[in-house]
Amino acid sequence: MLGIIGGSGFEKFDGFEALSLLDRETPFGLAASGFKKVRIEGRECLFLPRHGEHHEHLPSEVNYRANLFALKKAGAQAVVSFSAVGSLEKLCKPGDLVVPTQYIDRTKGIRAPSFFGDGLIGHVSLAHPVCDKMVRRTKEIIEQHLFDAHFDRTYVCVEGPYFSTKAESHSYRVLDAHIIGMTNFPEYGLAREAGLPYLPCCFVTDYDCWDDSIPHVTAGEVLRVMKDNNAKGFGLLRDLVKMGPHLWEHSTAPAGGIRSGLFMPWEAVPAEKRDWVEILLK
Repeated sequence: MLGIIGGSGFEKFDGFEALSLLDRETPFGLAASGFKKVRIEGRECLFLPRHGEHHEHLPSEVNYRANLFALKKAGAQAVVSFSAVGSLEKLCKPGDLVVPTQYIDRTKGIRAPSFFGDGLIGHVSLAHPVCDKMVRRTKEIIEQHLFDAHFDRTYVCVEGPYFSTKAESHSYRVLDAHIIGMTNFPEYGLAREAGLPYLPCCFVTDYDCWDDSIPHVTAGEVLRVMKDNNAKGFGLLRDLVKMGPHLWEHSTAPAGGIRSGLFMPWEAVPAEKRDWVEILLK
C-alpha cells in the first residue's frame, strides 16, 4: 500500500475518497491529525497531512518520527511526499515540479532525527536518500502532464519559520542546492530507517531572495501558487497510484533500513523498544 504525505498546500486533495480515520498513537507521540485511509483510482492508500489536517504545526514542530512510524504500522510499503519549496535557480520556476535526489541539512538540531538513540544503536546510509526506482517511474509518466519537471536536483532543508536572508540564499547556491524547503529532513532519513522507499514531489511556489530582480516571496503569493500546485500534484498522484506496487517494486531502500543498520545484537536491544522495532523491521 502506498503512503502519501501531504505538505503545505497539499493537506487535502479534493479528488480522493476518504474511507476511515486511522490510529495516530505511536511510541513517539501522536502522528499528525487527519491521518486516514483513502481511495484513489480504485486503490486504497494511506494519507497523512504532514502539518496536521488544519496545518497546525510549524516545520520544526512536526512529529516526523510519529508520522513515519504510523504509516509503517498501518501498512505503507512506500512513501510519496508532497512539499512546497522555493527555487534557488531560474530554471526551476513557480508552478514547476522538482524531484530532488540529494539533500543538504541546515536545520538546528531541534528535530528528533532518527529512530536510533537512547540505547538503540545503529546507522544507515543516506548516500542515495531517494528511491531511484520511484524516480525512474515518475520520469516515465511526467510528459503526460502540462507542467515542467526537473529531476536530479539538491534540496537544502532549513529550520524556518523564516524565509532566508539574502546572504543565506547565496550561500545555499554556492553549495549547489537548487531548491529550499523546511520539511524533508528528517523525513527522508526516517523513511530509510523504516525501510520505506521514498519519492519527494516538490512543487515550486516562489524564488528565494538571491536575485533582486525577482520580487521577494510573500505569504500571499505563495498561497496563490499553492492552490494551482495542488491540482497538479493530484494529477501526478493519480498516475503514480495507478502503477500500484510497480511504482516501488525491486527498490533497494528496504534492505538499507534498521535491519541492516542495527549495530547491536537483538538480545541487547532494550526490552521496552522491541515491539516497535519489530514493526520497523517488517
